[in-house]
Amino acid sequence: MKKRILAVAVAGLMAMSLAACGGSSGSGSSEADKTTAAAADSSQADASKTDGAGGKKINVIAKGFQHQFWKAVEKGAMQAGSELGAEVTFQGPDNESAIAQQIEYLDAAIAQKPAAICFAALDTQASLGSIQTAMDAGIPIIGFDSGVPDAPEGAIKANASTNNLEAGKLAADETYKLIKDKIDGASGTVRIGVVAQESNSQSIVERTKGFVEEMKKNIGEDKVSVEGHDSLKAEKAGAPVVIDVGIPAEVKDADAAAVASAILEKSDLIAIYGSNEFAANAIITANEGLDKIGDGKVVAVGFDAGKKQLQAIKDGLFAGSVTQDPVQIGYKAVELAVKAANGESVSDVDTGALWYTKDNMEDPKIAPCLYE
Repeated sequence: MKKRILAVAVAGLMAMSLAACGGSSGSGSSEADKTTAAAADSSQADASKTDGAGGKKINVIAKGFQHQFWKAVEKGAMQAGSELGAEVTFQGPDNESAIAQQIEYLDAAIAQKPAAICFAALDTQASLGSIQTAMDAGIPIIGFDSGVPDAPEGAIKANASTNNLEAGKLAADETYKLIKDKIDGASGTVRIGVVAQESNSQSIVERTKGFVEEMKKNIGEDKVSVEGHDSLKAEKAGAPVVIDVGIPAEVKDADAAAVASAILEKSDLIAIYGSNEFAANAIITANEGLDKIGDGKVVAVGFDAGKKQLQAIKDGLFAGSVTQDPVQIGYKAVELAVKAANGESVSDVDTGALWYTKDNMEDPKIAPCLYE
C-alpha cells in the first residue's frame, strides 16, 4: 500500500495576496512505502520538533486523494509551509472509505513527534485512541475541512473549514431563485432532488442539511415533505413540494450514479443538488443516459469543483455550484498549526464559500477556487 508524502523545505517568502482564494506554489513530491515511514528509526522519531533551517514539522492528514478537492487543499498547505518556514508532510488514504488506513497514517505521524498535526477525520470515534496519544505527547491538533467533530474537549485547538451549514444554505438560496416560478406555477406536486455522498462526514451532512432546511424555509415549512433517506426524512402528506434525498449505501461511483438516476427519472423533478464533487459527478454521469438536466430542463446545481463539474457548468448542464476555498483551507490549517506549535492562542477560521456560474467563473475572486 502506498502513501503520498510531500515535503517542502524552507523557501523565501512568496509574493502573493491571501485576499484571493489562493495562489500557486511549487513543491517537490515523492512516494514512499507506508511501512518505511512507520518504521522510521528512533533517532528520527526523537529528533527535535524543529529541524531543517529551523522549520517546524507539521503533518497534515487529509481524507484522501479520491477527489481533486484534496489536491487543492494540499496546494494551500504546501504554500503555507513554504511561506512560514515549516516542513509540511501531506498524507491521505486511497479514498474516503478507508478509515483504518487513515488511522495508520495518523499513528505514524504521531510517532514522528511533529510540532503539530492537521487532521480531517473520516471517523472521529475510530480516531479517539490516536487523538489521546497525541494529547498525551503534547502534540497540538488542528482540524480542517470537516475537522474532528465530537473529539475530546481540548484535543482540537482550532479548525480551518468552511461553515458548511451556511454554504448549503447559499446553494439553496441560489437554487430557489431559479425554480421559484416553477413552484409557484405548478398545478401538481413538484420535486427537488438532493444527492449526498454519505450521512457520516460532518461537512457533507451539514451542507446537505443546510440546503434542505433553507429550501424548506424559502418555500414554506408547511408546503414541503422531505422524503428518501432516513437521515433527513420529515414526510408531510399532501405537501405540494417534495425534497427527495438520496444517499448511496457505499461511497462508490456506480452506487451514487444509480441513486442520482433514480431521482432524475421522476417526472415531477424540477431541480437537483449534489452536495459535493462526488455527488455532482454522480448527477452528471446519471444524466448521460437520461438527458434530463440543462437549460430549459431540470435545474442542476452542485458543490465544490473538479474538471467534470466545471465542464458541466460551462456547457450549461449545471446552472451553478458553490465552491469552498480549498487552497485557503490547507493554508489556514498549517498557519494555525504553526501558531499552536509556538504556544500561541488559536481559534476557528471560516474559510468561506462562493456561488459561481458560467458567467462569473473567471472572476479573480472565484477563479483560484475552481480546481480541476
